Amino acid sequence: MIRLKGVSFRYENAGEGVYNLKDIDLNVEKGECVVLCGKSGCGKTTVTRLINGLIPHYYEGQLKGSVFVDKTEIADQPLAKISQHVGSVFQNPRSQFFNVDTTGEIAFGCENQGLARAEIAGRIEKAAELFSLRDLLGRSIFDLSGGEKQRIACASVYAVQPDIFVLDEPSSNLDQAAVIKLKEILVKLKDSGHTIVISEHRLYYLMDLADRFIYLEDGKVKTQYTRDSLMKLSPQAISSMGLRTLDLRQINDQSGGKKNDMVSGVFRIENLLCKMSGRTVLDIDSLCIPAGETVAVIGHNGAGKSTFARCFCGIGKHRGKFYLEEQEIKAKRRLKKSYMVMQDVNHQLFTESVRDEVTLNVSDSGKGDLETVFEKMGIVSIADNHPLALSGGQKQRVAITSAVYAGKKFLIYDEPTSGLDYESMCRACTLINEAARNAELSLVITHDLEFIMKCCTAVLHIENGTVKAFFLLDDKGRERLKEEFLNIK
Repeated sequence: MIRLKGVSFRYENAGEGVYNLKDIDLNVEKGECVVLCGKSGCGKTTVTRLINGLIPHYYEGQLKGSVFVDKTEIADQPLAKISQHVGSVFQNPRSQFFNVDTTGEIAFGCENQGLARAEIAGRIEKAAELFSLRDLLGRSIFDLSGGEKQRIACASVYAVQPDIFVLDEPSSNLDQAAVIKLKEILVKLKDSGHTIVISEHRLYYLMDLADRFIYLEDGKVKTQYTRDSLMKLSPQAISSMGLRTLDLRQINDQSGGKKNDMVSGVFRIENLLCKMSGRTVLDIDSLCIPAGETVAVIGHNGAGKSTFARCFCGIGKHRGKFYLEEQEIKAKRRLKKSYMVMQDVNHQLFTESVRDEVTLNVSDSGKGDLETVFEKMGIVSIADNHPLALSGGQKQRVAITSAVYAGKKFLIYDEPTSGLDYESMCRACTLINEAARNAELSLVITHDLEFIMKCCTAVLHIENGTVKAFFLLDDKGRERLKEEFLNIK
């Protein structure tokens, strides 16, 4: 079905002689589910771009070797032809949208194939049922959460009915319930004979689904594993390979984050209300958060987590009052003291080098030891690269480094571990905890249990725009959190 023969590739903007893939040979049989795994920047996404034809038809560079799909060489086929057989869901689903409403987006691929209106309506109905997104039909794309956008992207690809599904980090912005639903969808696709290629860091939900795990290192296929052979590796070996946990139940004895004891007091939020398109998305009567905490903000996709963070930053229209002790902190002051790493990090990358990006919003008097921060975050080797030429995980590292280097007092991270391997996740934890030493409050919007247990000191659970729970991550709180994640259906 899929064959890569002696493939090497370097992007046009890569350094001279620097190849992102090096002499790769790979075969994927019809009906197989194959997972590409490895550290950030190892070449996983590049392999998916070869299979779906974006290389060489969209991403320019130097390509050696051949890529075949159904015995047809990809380089000889136009993208329009390839897309009928290979459907893609990208790491950033927003980058593949062409419509402003959800129903139109699901129909878009079918319309481009010239299908009859009744056929398109039937496919939309089938996709909506399979992906449980009837409540999202007719909605504005701009009002969706990251996870909801991911579901729409999957549904739009499914509606075209390709033979091969290529997914790049499909779970990166999904809550635990949505990950379980994603797995159910993948099982149905595999059972119906579809070929599936997934680039992924989070492997736990794929362990009883994937036929093979292809481990890449520095642009090469280092080794291949079956489920059983991968499960035989020790947790230490898995971590050293840059892979995330293979079983959520194995997440034990994490040290957690450290509260900043240099600040005192309590943040109090009263009568917070936010509406979007006439719909109430956040309604919090009262909430108290001890200062100095690193708070994991959890909840289902669309629960209001990102909206809460924006309100805390003083961004967007909302009503309500924020206090530290009894002193009110107006939106303008909160905005001045805040730095937010966005969920879609591409929105805040502006310069032509990583070095310039990190120092962009810092005055000369506020600049500290840049090289030390770069070393801690593991981005010394890409300091002079263009930010938009980096892998998804590398972009996240650059954005987190920018937040830390800016020295703001309210630090907000929206899905900071999206696209990060284990090593990069640990570095992010280290840097976020270091930044928290000088912060009055850190909010981390995340679905990542492994990360929360390693980095955070408290949990704020938001559902349907209201506070479901707030608790500290002491021993009792950690057990409570773990139990909630493992029991999600």
